[in-house]
Amino acid sequence: MATMPKLTSAEASAQCQRGDAALARAFGFLGKRWNAVILGILGEGPVGFRDLSRAIGPISDSVLSQRLTELAGARLITRAVQEGPPIGVYYSLAPCGEALLPALDQIARWADEYLPAVQK
Repeated sequence: MATMPKLTSAEASAQCQRGDAALARAFGFLGKRWNAVILGILGEGPVGFRDLSRAIGPISDSVLSQRLTELAGARLITRAVQEGPPIGVYYSLAPCGEALLPALDQIARWADEYLPAVQK
């Protein structure tokens, strides 16, 4: 069995900082209101703009449009225009977004087990 080389404290600190920075970036993006919800809905398959809006609930069209643009810019989702009439716009997960679903599922399970439910 191979032994792992020991890290110096400076190397360990640098490694932690890189990991912390990556987590901060990920949660900064995914923690933005509606982003993770949109990804979860699109995990079920392609959805049109209006159906996506209905599935989410209390979100304005402008905020939904902004979030979809951000998610597409991060290459997590794709946008496809279906010729009409009427013209339809559908959103689906890109491979990068599909790769994120298991992590989101694990976070949801962790929250169900360890975070108290929100009281209304």
